[in-house]
Amino acid sequence: MTFEEKTISSEMIYKGAILNLRKDKVTVKGEATSYREIVEHNGGVGIAALTPEGKMLMIKQFRKPAEQVVLEVPAGKRETGEDPMITAIRELKEETGYTADQVTFLSAFYSSIGYSTEIIYLYLATGLKPGETNFDEHEAIDLFEYDVAELKEMVINGQIIDGKTINAILLVAARLGI
Repeated sequence: MTFEEKTISSEMIYKGAILNLRKDKVTVKGEATSYREIVEHNGGVGIAALTPEGKMLMIKQFRKPAEQVVLEVPAGKRETGEDPMITAIRELKEETGYTADQVTFLSAFYSSIGYSTEIIYLYLATGLKPGETNFDEHEAIDLFEYDVAELKEMVINGQIIDGKTINAILLVAARLGI
């Protein structure tokens, strides 16, 4: 039987620039108490950007938590209260230089529902027009184009390790019947 946990108290442990950490005391099974450590995050977006030739724009950048260069869809974090579509349009331009005639919502998901409030919103960008990038101050990004079928194979073979990127690729592949 499923029981809803009720928050008894909440303590902020850490407030940071991109995330906060709080500790909640909760009821478990309606009677007992336990603690939940929750990472608060504004969420982010991932953009599956398709060129007129049907290739998907991908970026490579070093990711400190993984201690390696990672192949990803263009992405970024939402500002507080920002509409995720606005975030997607901004991040596509910043990281790839491209603008899109059409940006369509694909899906949204919790990045790690067991301990984080972060929701990632995925968008499909089409009708791309090239332009100039505008990287954040500390970003070092390389841009590539891949066939969606090749990316799907890379997901299946475990070569792509980023969750938002895996979701974006599989959603686009399904839409394209690949």
